[in-house]
Amino acid sequence: MKASTTTFDPMVEDTYWRDNYASRPYADQNVPYSEYSPAYRYGWESYQRHHGRKFDDVETDLERGWDKVKGQSKLTWMKAKNAVRDAWHRIERALPGDADNDGR
Repeated sequence: MKASTTTFDPMVEDTYWRDNYASRPYADQNVPYSEYSPAYRYGWESYQRHHGRKFDDVETDLERGWDKVKGQSKLTWMKAKNAVRDAWHRIERALPGDADNDGR
């Protein structure tokens, strides 16, 4: 992953998740990547907006925003949130430091 202190490459992230989403425990094998893609994007974009905060501390806000950002995805928040969290934590691990002190 190409990353600096506060940035990353969205194209790299999209490629990573396209190649790996099916192996994630929450992924429904009958649901195409196009349904999960908005959730991954929401995760990495939200991490940047909420940098330094824990996912669990902003999850309620993210849930409220899901319907506005999901586009054509039919995933409910309950189906999307693990993908959002996964993308959030991937960016968190890639960027230097542990601003929220959760060990990632």
